Amino acid sequence: MCNRCPMRIRRLPWRVRVALVTIPAAAAMFAALALAPRHDGPSAGAAPFAAETRCIPIDPITSVGSLNTLASKVRGGAEFQGADVGADVTLQDGRRLWVFGDTLRAPSFKGQRFVRNSMLVFQSGCADVVLPADHGALIPDRADGVGYWPMSIAKVERTGYDLVGVAVQRVRSADQPDGAGAFTNLGPAIALFIVRRGDTPQLLRVADIGADSAGTTRPTWGAASEVHDGWVYLYGTSNPQKKLVFGFSLQVARVRPDDILTTSRWRYWDGSHWQKSPDRAATLIPADGGVSQTLSVFEKDGRWFAVSKRNEFLGTDLVVWSSPGPTGPFTAGAPLAKIPSEAGGGTLRYMPLAHPDLLPEPGTVVVSYSQNDTDAAKVDNNPFLYRPRFLRVDLPR
Repeated sequence: MCNRCPMRIRRLPWRVRVALVTIPAAAAMFAALALAPRHDGPSAGAAPFAAETRCIPIDPITSVGSLNTLASKVRGGAEFQGADVGADVTLQDGRRLWVFGDTLRAPSFKGQRFVRNSMLVFQSGCADVVLPADHGALIPDRADGVGYWPMSIAKVERTGYDLVGVAVQRVRSADQPDGAGAFTNLGPAIALFIVRRGDTPQLLRVADIGADSAGTTRPTWGAASEVHDGWVYLYGTSNPQKKLVFGFSLQVARVRPDDILTTSRWRYWDGSHWQKSPDRAATLIPADGGVSQTLSVFEKDGRWFAVSKRNEFLGTDLVVWSSPGPTGPFTAGAPLAKIPSEAGGGTLRYMPLAHPDLLPEPGTVVVSYSQNDTDAAKVDNNPFLYRPRFLRVDLPR
């Protein structure tokens, strides 16, 4: 809910971050499963087939204004009332797939009322929620209760289908005396989906990256991701847990798409070379005045951009850092918008994400930011308070 509150990982009710990460060609590993014929039940070792809900009619999305109308006025079905994050990718069949974090469902919903991740598929005139067979989270919690919050998203096209990767962070929750939810970050994971042309996305596999390790002082890889020139660039964010340092630093690793799940093949930029040790990863943006824990990094017209809210949840400024390449140096531009949270009124605004191929216009990018309210009852009564909002900003020249 509050993206990340200072000093420790604290989140108010209904907070999540989403992300799909790029998992291009883990195809070799999954080819047999990915191309298997459809059937009525799950095969051995495969996740049960998911299904899309009924069409929620929507008007054509032709502008940022129509995006905000959709977010603020179009009622969802019982399966989807409100959520945060909102990372998206365009599929080869023209549909648009969105992934969300902590998702609120209606009291009438037959299943889990609140889940840590969800997915919508948009096509001409319709928005459909993708539901797993058990009506829980689309990326299911582990058996020990650890859940998955998305961070970044990308896809790789294959003949007749897309492989969509979702980079998520593993979180363990614990109740707090004040009623807020405290969540411990345990490290990243990757979820791989197959989407046949015109068909419902199906989860193939979820793979935790590294052993569980609580805290934010080591990078959470996949906080942002980008595929470029045959490499997957995975950006990690970390916070030193020092007094008055509310932002997160940025580091980068890269790996060939086929090796995305093999961390021994990852290489980390140390300031001059790609090398094997994550402990030697160079800081591209420092934590003091730094980015949010989850952000967007992308390449456009030969230049690289990092889009984030400076100083995480307590900050106010939407900032774009630009660089000649994926490893920096990243230079911050002037603030492009103010997205402050309002402590007195209870409104929370956090985690801006860029959507480079959504309603593209030269020299600009569409950005969404999550919003919520500290009063859970208000959100329950009016889920429109808990949906992303959109704006268009200029990219630094």
